[in-house]
Amino acid sequence: MTHDALSNRHPAVSFLFFMLAIGFGVVIQHPAYLLAGAVCAGSYYLLLNGRSGWRMICGLVPVFVLLSAINPLFNTYGATVLFCLFGRPFTLEALLYGMVISGMLVEMLLWFGCYSAVMTSDKFTSLFGNLIPALSLLLVMVLRMIPGFIRKAGQISGARKCIGKSASEESGVKERIADGMSVLSALMDWALEGSITTSDSMRARGYGSAPRTSFQIYHMTGQDWVLIACMATLATAVILGGEKTAAFSPEIRIAPLSFGFATYCILLLIPSALHIKEAIQWHISRSAI
Repeated sequence: MTHDALSNRHPAVSFLFFMLAIGFGVVIQHPAYLLAGAVCAGSYYLLLNGRSGWRMICGLVPVFVLLSAINPLFNTYGATVLFCLFGRPFTLEALLYGMVISGMLVEMLLWFGCYSAVMTSDKFTSLFGNLIPALSLLLVMVLRMIPGFIRKAGQISGARKCIGKSASEESGVKERIADGMSVLSALMDWALEGSITTSDSMRARGYGSAPRTSFQIYHMTGQDWVLIACMATLATAVILGGEKTAAFSPEIRIAPLSFGFATYCILLLIPSALHIKEAIQWHISRSAI
């Protein structure tokens, strides 16, 4: 991940933005809003991940096409029949609704990808450690468990391959299943042993024996309060800024765009604008040296 302006702000600012972006993306099913959300999320994802982010975005394109085409095969509602497939009508309304649902999925995957890059476990713990200490610790441990399992499974598989214990490309299905079960067994042993070690370490350090204290390295600044006020104002304008409804059955009814769409785009462009602004300032500072 490259240097990012939103990542340097207080965790409350980042968390508020992602909750607004994800919440509006789930609730609003207007095609224009979904397109704007996907474009803004994709742009910010590329700013965070650079060229490697194109792999994720290119991988989402066939997912979008596939899910959009699958919906009319199971839902035949709609009055505009494009053609018949397997004796069932393939309607325009079902196709558009499938595009809306798949577009929502793509937008959520991009926003959650940005969230995982910006809202690290230490920021989440700092934000909710005093409010919900047990749940905060549990969520952090669960979120770090999946990438840890994947990394450890790769290490175990590589070690077995070095000593000639893993299945080769010429191995049959039985040998591959046996090799996978051996890796899974070793992975479970490692996970159980790690949980016992973590439990003993926490008990030895007195976890839960006294009121919990925390060390805060994040402090709210004037810029953080300004960003929170701007986000709250824009979110209110989005909610009050006209209709955002869209219906596809039995006929297509999409509400016209209003003032809320402009404020919605401005809200979602905040992290990208901050990122570009800081990058420009950084290049100006370097050129002045």
